[in-house]
Parts: sequence; structure tokens; C-alpha cells
Amino acid sequence: MQIFDPRQSMSKSNFEIFHYRDARFAGVPVHQHDFYEIYFFISGSVEYSVEGKIYEMKKGDLLLINPLELHQPRIGEAQSDYERIVLWINKDYLFSLSSNNTSLSRCFDSTIPDHTNLLRLSFSSQELLRTLLTELIREQSSEDYASDLACEAILLRILVELNRLSLSYGEKHDKENSFSPLILSVLDYINHHYCEKLSLSTIADEFFVSKYYLSHAFNSVVGTSVHRYITLKRLIHAKQMLSSGIKPTTVASNCGFGDYAGFYRAFTGEYGITPAEYSKK
Repeated sequence: MQIFDPRQSMSKSNFEIFHYRDARFAGVPVHQHDFYEIYFFISGSVEYSVEGKIYEMKKGDLLLINPLELHQPRIGEAQSDYERIVLWINKDYLFSLSSNNTSLSRCFDSTIPDHTNLLRLSFSSQELLRTLLTELIREQSSEDYASDLACEAILLRILVELNRLSLSYGEKHDKENSFSPLILSVLDYINHHYCEKLSLSTIADEFFVSKYYLSHAFNSVVGTSVHRYITLKRLIHAKQMLSSGIKPTTVASNCGFGDYAGFYRAFTGEYGITPAEYSKK
């Protein structure tokens, strides 16, 4: 068992895996990261928000989260500790494990029709994946001969199983509330118009609701304000553009920031490095 590490960036180049159990958990804000996440829920009382969809977690549930998705665990009171296994996989590493015929990122692809973040597994699938994840944790810390190859073999098995399960999965388990239809439409609108001039007022006008109602509904479902969600979405796309070699000043205007100074402050405040430093990194 490991002590919870609140960082949201990888310190290793390929993958990282954690097994956490907390009697008390302060929580984390809505966030996004530049890698894929596999989250295996073991115990506790948790609702997980992913891009406006809320999942009430049950023992053995598995979440798949891609680098573009904003998400947040919401921890409730429970008689048992909050326990989970979390696996992070670098984007380039996942691509290297794939083949010309098989993309191992398919199970994370939210653009595929009927995609769901949550897989509610059969008992046998739960047991298999928990065994594989536990074995990966052991091999990661092992000094045995060829432990690096063993890790890669186990990771490949996990990814193949998840993609097979995802392909055959047709159920939806997100939790509906009275705000959900409106907020999912608002999120879709923001995702298609993030590069334009957006505000709480302009979006409220677009959907014929008061900005006070929209603010309350949005916070209830997404877990953050409309303004912060727009900023985070712009920063996610900004990182992609910077990674592809586009100049920071061009990125700022392409992502909807009014000026470079505003983009610089937002980027540095969120990630702790400047846009130029991120480009070089």
C-alpha cells in the first residue's frame, strides 16, 4: 500500500501504478493530465465526475480516462476506507505498444459512439484485472531478472483485456440528475467553441437560462465553475498545440485567450511552467 501522492504529472517515462487506501481523503479539484488513466475501484463511497457524466462507483468498477477529459472523484462517508488501484500510461508509450493493426487506445476514445468511461465488470473479469494490476505493482518494484520485460508483458495483457471488454460493452452507468441534459449540451457547446469569446453570460443566453441557474447547475454536475472549465479546456488544447511546435503567441490566439499575457498567467498558474518552457520540454 502506498501513501497518497497528490501530484498530477508523471515522474516516469512509461507508466506508473499506485495502490492507495485512505481512511480520510481531502479530495482533489477537477483536473486533467497528459496521460491515460485506468482506475480500479475497490472500496469506499465515491462518485466520479468525468466531463459532466457522474458515475456512482461500485466495488470492482473500472474507469478509463483519456488525456482530454476533465475529471474528479467526490468522496462520501463510508464505513470502509477509500481504496483503489490507479494506473497511468504515457501517451507515446501506449502508442509504441500498439501495432499497425491494433490501437490500444481505442478503449479510451470518447469519440466512438456509445463510448463509456465506466466498465462494470463481471466477477471473473474483476478478479483477472485485479490480479494483473497487483502483479504489475510487484514487478515494478522488483529487482528480479527481466522485470522490465515482465512489466511490459503484464501491461500489454491489461490493455488487450480492457479493449476487448470495451468492444463488447453496451451498458451506460452514468447517473442522471435534473441538470444533466442541459449541462451535457453546454459542455458540448464549450468543446466546439472554446476558441471563441465565451463567458457565463453568453452561454446562458445561448441556452435561454439565467446565468445564476446555469452557474448552480454547472457546479453541481461538473464540480467547478463555467469560467474555470473554459480555461482548463483552452489550456488542454494549448498544450497539444505547443507539443506540435506551434508558437506560444499563435497558440494563445487560437485557443480563445484575449491576449498573450492572459494566456501566460493562466498556463503558468495551472502547470507551474511557462508556455515556452513546456514547448521545449
